[in-house]
Amino acid sequence: MSASARQPTSGPAPGSTRDTDVETAPGSTSPTGDRPSRVRWTMFVLLLGVVALNYIDRSSVSVALPLITKDLGLSKETTGFVLSAFFWTYALMQLPSGWLIDRFGARFMASGACVGWGVVQALTAGATSAGSLLGLRLALGAVEAPVMPAGGKLNAQWLPARERGRGAVLLDGGAPLGAALGGVLISGLITWTGSWRVSFVIAGVLTSLVGLYAAWYIRNTPREHPRVNEAEATYIEQAHAEEDAQGEKGGRAGLLPYLKHRSFWAMCLGWMGFNGVFYGLLTWGPLYLSEAKGFDIKSIGWSTLAIFGAGFVGELVGGWLSDRWQARGASINTVMRTLLGAAGGVVVAGLLGVVLVPDAMTAVVLLSTVLFFLRWAGLYWSLPSILAGRANAGIVGGAMNLSGNIAGIVTPIVVGFIVGGTGSYTWALLYFVGAGVLFTASSLALDCSRRLTTR
Repeated sequence: MSASARQPTSGPAPGSTRDTDVETAPGSTSPTGDRPSRVRWTMFVLLLGVVALNYIDRSSVSVALPLITKDLGLSKETTGFVLSAFFWTYALMQLPSGWLIDRFGARFMASGACVGWGVVQALTAGATSAGSLLGLRLALGAVEAPVMPAGGKLNAQWLPARERGRGAVLLDGGAPLGAALGGVLISGLITWTGSWRVSFVIAGVLTSLVGLYAAWYIRNTPREHPRVNEAEATYIEQAHAEEDAQGEKGGRAGLLPYLKHRSFWAMCLGWMGFNGVFYGLLTWGPLYLSEAKGFDIKSIGWSTLAIFGAGFVGELVGGWLSDRWQARGASINTVMRTLLGAAGGVVVAGLLGVVLVPDAMTAVVLLSTVLFFLRWAGLYWSLPSILAGRANAGIVGGAMNLSGNIAGIVTPIVVGFIVGGTGSYTWALLYFVGAGVLFTASSLALDCSRRLTTR
């Protein structure tokens, strides 16, 4: 059925599925006999790939850092500023990106960002000094900014509430998947080409091509997509109608009304604590393995695959547990607080273990365990739609990501000064422990039982 044939009309067509109150369950046939298509999941698998490329590109500097620091003569303190620079503009552009997504739609904001950061990634190969590298990292942060708030908006527009846990972790799962694959792919490209610069050009060109494909495939809403059949569109719309009937309907409200709510700040601080750990390991992890554990470039690649690959698996497990538990009747509050609180406890214990155990392989195993449970935080990407509804998911998701990327700004610099001043990574790891405590406490303070009011 073509997209034009399914445009909304002034009333339901006689005999259509909208003439009945029966909701079409996933995988079942509709009252008209059609089985719902599953385009929503195909699109979220594509978004998984886009976000994975995002993290391959943003982490490529960290993977190549042992070579780049020698090539450009970077000190530990300067390296910290270079690693932090990405997050300055990435954080600054979160709220404008969220507003633009709510205003103009997620489709072209997400795909345009993908094309843009591919171009900047390729240009990074031309960096000749700390200044030029820092400037290119600033540009990369600015063009990557829309992708996660756009994904949060698509999660709200395309998925019923009961499926948003899986949608959120598919979206956010691209982060550990990209970090895992980036370690192997970038280190493999460097080994194959003999140059970190050539590997950056190859990665950038491939990313831009994927961005063009995403622009062709993604749509802002299910009814705009030519491959979504009537059964799938009706299933999603009926679930959204039920959700609206149980909460505050309203339209776009901006950000200010949410600042008075505890759960909004718990969401932001929890995401900040999560990113304090994740971005710390993403930016400084490869150099830590090189300098503290004596790993060469190939060992760094495979260890990064193990550590962040465990994070990707953990993210999928967390989303599956969330949706499965809710399907059995548990409240969203119980599910989110229990899963995120337990995950935070394991993260803190695992990081303390890394501090206390000197063996290199044990450290890799412990960090893999940390990432497995830390990435349950992907469930946070269901919070903007839970707390603010579909109309405001973009701006609230942007605020959440802004707070998280404050940790992205601060963490690489702080770790750089800690390591440069002490000559050791011990206190840097204890900094990650503190971030893990913030993540755990904030997650336990969330209240997902009702939508936040804007009056």
